[in-house]
Amino acid sequence: MTNKRDYYEVLGVARDASPDDIRKAYRNLARKFHPDVNKEADAETRFKEINEANSALSDPEKRAVYDRFGHSGPSMGGGYGGGGPFGGEDPFATIFESFFGGGGGRASHGPQRGADLKYTLRLTFAEAVFGVEKEIEYRRLAACASCHGNGAQAGTEPVRCTRCGGSGEVRQRSAIFNMVTVATCDACRGEGTVIAIPCRDCRGEGRVRQPHKLTIKVPAGIDTQAQIRMTGEGEAGPRGGPNGNLYVMFEIQAHEFFRRQDNDIILELPVNVAQAALGAEVQVPTLEGMDTVRISAGIQNGTTFRLRGKGVPHLRGNGRGDQVVVTRVVIPDSLTAEQKILFEALAHTFNPTRKSQTGADGQPIEGTPPDDGIFERIKCALGL
Repeated sequence: MTNKRDYYEVLGVARDASPDDIRKAYRNLARKFHPDVNKEADAETRFKEINEANSALSDPEKRAVYDRFGHSGPSMGGGYGGGGPFGGEDPFATIFESFFGGGGGRASHGPQRGADLKYTLRLTFAEAVFGVEKEIEYRRLAACASCHGNGAQAGTEPVRCTRCGGSGEVRQRSAIFNMVTVATCDACRGEGTVIAIPCRDCRGEGRVRQPHKLTIKVPAGIDTQAQIRMTGEGEAGPRGGPNGNLYVMFEIQAHEFFRRQDNDIILELPVNVAQAALGAEVQVPTLEGMDTVRISAGIQNGTTFRLRGKGVPHLRGNGRGDQVVVTRVVIPDSLTAEQKILFEALAHTFNPTRKSQTGADGQPIEGTPPDDGIFERIKCALGL
């Protein structure tokens, strides 16, 4: 225990060195004494010593303990850490691990999956109805081409972590309750290996952020609530882990005339008073062009009729919805002199009343009965 060299001396840094100074010193020494590079007899021993010193000084809490207690601190392996008085194997470990879910076995540390991504794709109303192919581009973390995702410089490989022996976990004993806990190794972050000579392109991360193009086949009938999962098109996992997924969401632009209601398309169709009264053949716009339909005489404002199969295709299944046409009788807000005379002549034919009606010149129209007005008729009806 006391034969160990001071960790600051091992890394060649001052006791007040910054985290960046410690990190730089560790990387330089790791490159120099890596067993794959340095063939001296003591290279492996020095490399292990460097890793142990970096593990203690790169963690703020462990560094504070080391600064206060030195190598005899509770997390430095002295007295009750790994390699303690029980010769490195804890006779109570199996008991405590069985209580806390360890089962006495070693935890499995497989490759970590990459993060999922989301992408919002804008579509026109028609593209959402009929489907479309779209090429999208987004940025994601991809496996580094230089190191093939393992983070080590080309020609080298990650080496087994000396702190955890490649297991990815470390055991620590509590000084108060003499309890053994199993935790992820902080030196290798549970991976079991460490990068001695990081890849220059990805700096040891194993991944680089870069643009990625992808063709999306949008099915007919897609709506804003739907999403498409593109398996494996998310970010690459660290150290060669599998890719996450890409989730494509949709933003559908509003249409100038149509609106969607489930699988039906709603259209408000303006008709003039003459068409509404007499009936007519009118042109009705659809997403596939114009249709000619016959509206019956006397159609009222708000009357609906359906164009079968002119709606939105069913996303999961056969068939399509309908186009629902809602009639809107348009009352003109201004009339020409000729139109006004025609409307006045038409008005005289509806509901003849007792009071003579006047024409455009203000004079009574011959042959029309007098009209006492709506209030007079209500009074008569009520016997007032």
